[in-house]
Amino acid sequence: MPAGPGANRVPPKFGTSGLRGLVTELTPELVADYTRAFLAACDAGTGLCIGRDLRPSSPDIAAVVAQAAAGTGLPVTDCGALPTPALAHWAMAQGQSAIMVTGSHIPADRNGLKFYTPAGEITKADEAAILAALGQPVGQRAVQIAPSDAAKSAYRAKYVNGFGSILHSARIGIYAHSAVGRDILADILTDLGADVVVIDPSDQFIPVDTEAVDPVLRNRLPALCADHALDALVSTDGDSDRPLVADEMGQIVPGDILGQICVAALGADTVVTPVSSNSSLEALGLAPRVIRTRIGSPYVIDGMRQAGGQVAGYEANGGFLLGFDWTGPAGGVLTALPTRDAVLPILIPLWQARLQGAPLSALVTAHRLRVTATDRLPEIPTDQSARWIAALIGDSAARAAFLPALEDARLDLTDGLRMHLADGRVLHLRPSGNAPELRVLIEAPDADQARAFMDDVLPRVRAAVTRA
Repeated sequence: MPAGPGANRVPPKFGTSGLRGLVTELTPELVADYTRAFLAACDAGTGLCIGRDLRPSSPDIAAVVAQAAAGTGLPVTDCGALPTPALAHWAMAQGQSAIMVTGSHIPADRNGLKFYTPAGEITKADEAAILAALGQPVGQRAVQIAPSDAAKSAYRAKYVNGFGSILHSARIGIYAHSAVGRDILADILTDLGADVVVIDPSDQFIPVDTEAVDPVLRNRLPALCADHALDALVSTDGDSDRPLVADEMGQIVPGDILGQICVAALGADTVVTPVSSNSSLEALGLAPRVIRTRIGSPYVIDGMRQAGGQVAGYEANGGFLLGFDWTGPAGGVLTALPTRDAVLPILIPLWQARLQGAPLSALVTAHRLRVTATDRLPEIPTDQSARWIAALIGDSAARAAFLPALEDARLDLTDGLRMHLADGRVLHLRPSGNAPELRVLIEAPDADQARAFMDDVLPRVRAAVTRA
């Protein structure tokens, strides 16, 4: 049966993206409880750094986190509004833990917490420990909360020292919207020599998903690039850990292709990426070793930790994870940052295109042997999606009834249901791990086939899942 009114009002969920939920259900008591549980169950280091994005509820939630942490007697630093990777980068360098208040790309009526130990993003084992530690007593100590802009300054400096003036005379647009990293991204690009054009900054929070870009924005990009004579247009999601890059013609560069370009430039010997990323990675032989995981940065990070060495990771949403220290073209060292970052996968493709003396589109073409496309169906409860997908997994006749070509498809159950058709196309269905929506991912030999396949499949999925 179709979901009834209010079916999307699920309790706050703790998992691969930290704690997520409706703002009305992220009560001060709940937020404080998760803060105390994290500090009790995980290595908190010598202090806690707190950051936040620009959605309206984030300052109040950050204040609750700070007060709960201060009550335990742990030194607390308020780093203000800044990108998630900037917060993680600074905290790790100081031997401290971090909590980022953000709902990432989801709408403003939702928010959440992301947790970091001094070693980086929490692991699946850490998640279990935090859940087991809920219900800690309220702390009675009240240490002073210290504000600091040092995290933002250090994040900016690392890229300037690493890349130098690689973008001299380049004209780069920034779709600013409400991304928390919009100002620091503009500063970095300017420092690297680019002529920066800031487009559409907003005081109202706008949920931008870099993996499933809103069609209205996607359709605007060619005109924006032409009107401003841009070499590229860049942006990020709400907490600025996932990049959005469009070439000189306003065509969006898929996040996994950005990842491939970074891998080639960095010289990583091992790459860890989810099963949903473009298979051109293997076809081009960009790394001696490729490890495929479930979707979500904790799975990528776990794979990177197990692999060791000169390892890098990336996701189809564009977030890039650097697992080793790398010396940039200007001689500065970019230290390992095993959490999603948006700036590195923006800068490296721009740098590589200029090195080759070619437009960004030419670099992308060389890395895109196959074409992926993603979309989503919002406001679909997770249990409803899971029920329908389970029926497809267990019944080839159900798959054939949904789409005849799927009857004999090869199934990959690494994460959701990934179906490999005999003609080389791929259909991947997966409930989102952090919002009530169903993700639809496809891969095809070329853009025309990918577009036609998505146009055919998406209405079929919408009709079928609403009947489940």
